[in-house]
Amino acid sequence: MTNKDKSYVEGQIKSKKVFVISKTYCPFATKAKDVLKKYDISPENIEILEIDGSEFCEEIQDYMKSLTGARTVPRVFIGGECIGGGSETES
Repeated sequence: MTNKDKSYVEGQIKSKKVFVISKTYCPFATKAKDVLKKYDISPENIEILEIDGSEFCEEIQDYMKSLTGARTVPRVFIGGECIGGGSETES
């Protein structure tokens, strides 16, 4: 993961009201995204970064571990704070 990529992730966490690190095939990520769809979040306030297929997938997950304590997806950030994953988003 380059510094540019790390800066992008950090920038999205800070600038978006909702930022999600996700994988398209993960049932917990799908659960979190389904919950978020129930809220009226304008497109400019939400970013979902699908990392499956990314050459930096492992590095992004390692960075999430250092930032949040977990490398699993999804990692859901609201207002710049990580609230957790799919189960935490649902509750």
